[in-house]
Amino acid sequence: MYSLHLPQSRLLFFFLGLVLTFVFIRISVRMIRAGVRWWPGNLTPGGTHIHHVVFGAVFMMLGGVTGLAVPDEQYGVRAGAAALLGVGSALVLDEFALILHLRDVYWTKDGRLSVDAVFLAIGMTGLLLLGARPLGYEEFYGDGVALRVLLLLVNLAFAIVALLKGKVWTGLLGLLVPVLPEIGALRLARPGSPWARWRYAEGSRKLLRAHRREARIRRPLIRAKIRVQEFISGRHDLEA
Repeated sequence: MYSLHLPQSRLLFFFLGLVLTFVFIRISVRMIRAGVRWWPGNLTPGGTHIHHVVFGAVFMMLGGVTGLAVPDEQYGVRAGAAALLGVGSALVLDEFALILHLRDVYWTKDGRLSVDAVFLAIGMTGLLLLGARPLGYEEFYGDGVALRVLLLLVNLAFAIVALLKGKVWTGLLGLLVPVLPEIGALRLARPGSPWARWRYAEGSRKLLRAHRREARIRRPLIRAKIRVQEFISGRHDLEA
């Protein structure tokens, strides 16, 4: 039986709250969109549509403050607070695109960003549960601290370069998985990324290669990712 005393117990409850709430809310919004009569509809008191990001913000606040306020020996309460934080995070991230654009883009192509945000959160939390640590922070103790700090800064620099090259998944997951940041930083930047705008002149060989690679490799992968995401979350096919 899993013990609440284990160091990663709260992370596990956060992860479960995140995943289960995302699955539930996506089932709910698809039922509402399909017009299923027996399923509860949107909350619209006084004609105002209350988005679930509102409830998510409240749950995140309650879960975070409870986790900070209760004594360390209250393992059950702290685990419950972590689960509530996961529930709130799922509700907020599921409408991340709405927050970014400040308008309802939930079922448009821009709304796919919300699914990307949830998938990324699930992936990074899952890696932490498997024992990954951000930039290997647990290795700062003992001999050779200066060398470890140097390696951490180098890894962080590679991750930043990967992000600037438009490789978001590689850069962020690379904070937990060794070698990924280096791969992302050394490979060609994506067209339209900050790195490409700064470093690749218009009509240069590097920019042409980046466009060819985008068309040959990246776009088929994106189409496959979208098919998987929309199988889970529904089709984002409305006009913005």
